[in-house]
Amino acid sequence: MAEETNHNQAGEVTPSTVDKQAPSVAEENAPSTDSPEATSIPTANAPDPTTANPETNPNAAQAKTAPPKREKPAGKATGDGDEKPAAAAKAGSKKEKAPGVEDKPFVEFIQQDYLPALQKAIAKEGVQDLQLSFAKQKLPIVGYEKAEDCWQIAGSWQNGLRQFNLYFPEEDIQGKKAFSCNEGKKPSTLESFLIDERKITLDLLVFGIVQRLNGQKWLGRN
Repeated sequence: MAEETNHNQAGEVTPSTVDKQAPSVAEENAPSTDSPEATSIPTANAPDPTTANPETNPNAAQAKTAPPKREKPAGKATGDGDEKPAAAAKAGSKKEKAPGVEDKPFVEFIQQDYLPALQKAIAKEGVQDLQLSFAKQKLPIVGYEKAEDCWQIAGSWQNGLRQFNLYFPEEDIQGKKAFSCNEGKKPSTLESFLIDERKITLDLLVFGIVQRLNGQKWLGRN
């Protein structure tokens, strides 16, 4: 076998090609020091069992199948007893119905609302010279001269020839009421007025007088 070591002219020994390639080959085939090696020493950086592969870590499967606990929201009302106050508060928040003109004091209602409405309604029936008055006085009826004074509305036209009176002995539109009418002389009969109505309203009081005068054939269309 031929000697692999070459001798140069100066007598120096030149390394063979095998020796030149040995370091690089060794470096390529040497194990890398960057790859982590398995160890049996416990470490704090162990993987979370819930994220590990269940095939290799049985604890992961148990962690995934365990249902999470649900906590009851704090402060949530339960039971019928807590719902009733809430419903009552909601009902109380609704706006109350505005009072009607009939809820005004008696005298104020008659003067501000009833007399103007009655005057307008009778004028529509053809009576243009109607005179209305409101006062507390004796009843102008034969046989009632000694009776107590009573609030009453007096209406007349044709120079006083035709006259009617509406009486409020209780000073309340929801209380007892009476009616009388006469033509040229004092009335002798006191009639009950709107006694079958449960609740008296402004429109009903106006309609009642117009209907009664129309039945007397005193209005323009008769």
